Amino acid sequence: MTRFTDVLKNKNFLFLWFGQIISNFGDRLNQMALVALVYSRSPGSEIALAKLISFTVIPVFIIGPIAGAWVDRLDRKAVMVICDLIRGVLVLLIPLFIFMNQILLVYLVIFIAFSLSRFFIPSKMAMIPDIVSKDKLLMANTLQDTTHMIGNVVGLVVAGVLVNIKHIGAIGGFYIDGATFFVSALLVGMIAQSRIIREVREDLIITKAALKDSIRKTIFADIKEGLNYFGRFKETRFAASVFFVLMAGLGAISCVIIVFIQNAFKTSTRDLGFLGMFLTGGLFSGILLYGRLGQRLNKKTMISLSFIASGILVILFTASVNAHPGLLSAGILVWLIGMAVSPITVSANTITQEMVPEEIRGRVFSSLEAVMHLGFLVFMFVAAYAAKYFDRSWILVMTGLLFCVFGIVGLINRKR
Repeated sequence: MTRFTDVLKNKNFLFLWFGQIISNFGDRLNQMALVALVYSRSPGSEIALAKLISFTVIPVFIIGPIAGAWVDRLDRKAVMVICDLIRGVLVLLIPLFIFMNQILLVYLVIFIAFSLSRFFIPSKMAMIPDIVSKDKLLMANTLQDTTHMIGNVVGLVVAGVLVNIKHIGAIGGFYIDGATFFVSALLVGMIAQSRIIREVREDLIITKAALKDSIRKTIFADIKEGLNYFGRFKETRFAASVFFVLMAGLGAISCVIIVFIQNAFKTSTRDLGFLGMFLTGGLFSGILLYGRLGQRLNKKTMISLSFIASGILVILFTASVNAHPGLLSAGILVWLIGMAVSPITVSANTITQEMVPEEIRGRVFSSLEAVMHLGFLVFMFVAAYAAKYFDRSWILVMTGLLFCVFGIVGLINRKR
């Protein structure tokens, strides 16, 4: 059976993995700093949070499909390095715009930075099968998800504290985040060209030919091919439905739960950061456990069970915080939610990677990103506006019930 150490012996994957740990640590600082910025201007407003988050999501629809098509034509390593360098510069501009009181420019920088992420993410996902053998792919995806977990655990706690320190605050978080992008670019640049990754000379020829073609005949045709791929195969349709429901639920929860926690614990980011630590700690623990047992379990059955467990725990968390807002009890439940959710993304990503040919992975993963974030964006605004008329607890409970129903339906279909 494949172990974590077997995958980490691959230096190319190790560079990619470690670079993303550092980058995600910085991202959490950025995230908490932006939450604090919104809280200082519009405390208790889900709509204000939704507007901010929308600038991170809209690039998925505008830039994502085009980016996925180009990723399949360009050197993926070069794309990742360039994106990291530009994003690092952009994030370093945010403190300047805050000082100038130009919030619209801050939102513009966020939009551009996340537009570049639309090139980075499919490049990364498409590169993993290039540098890791098929028998180690599930374990590699497991470790890839730990990238987010490790960075999130440290970043959320540190960020929650830093933004409350007068001489560091949100500004310091943006500076650190910018630096992490440069470190990530350095580590990705150290990945050696494998026998599968195309040579630079070949990529330049392909790129030159692509630029000579009309956009209508190439880029949009490639986008259409990526979208049509989901309709051809049962496995990819299943993965798309899983990600859509998961992201729709997370969208409904995202803004509501931030204000729910702020009101319950009477702090802007400190307790939010600590609960974020419990959540990502649970995600990390769940991924480690699933990485050891996942190769023996049916991926679809595991996804359904994870949805059911996640839904029940979300309902219990809401009831517990309403009855007694204790940080320890809430943290334990959030930890369990993280453990329950973790197998969903690992399994769905692995199912997709196993089904999709190498030459169209970028397009397919970009299309998958669009499906995911469509659910997130729509249900985020629906929940944010609903919070004006309904108690936040009911919104969280309904989201938990949605997860339970989806998981139960999945189990019934498996039996049939």
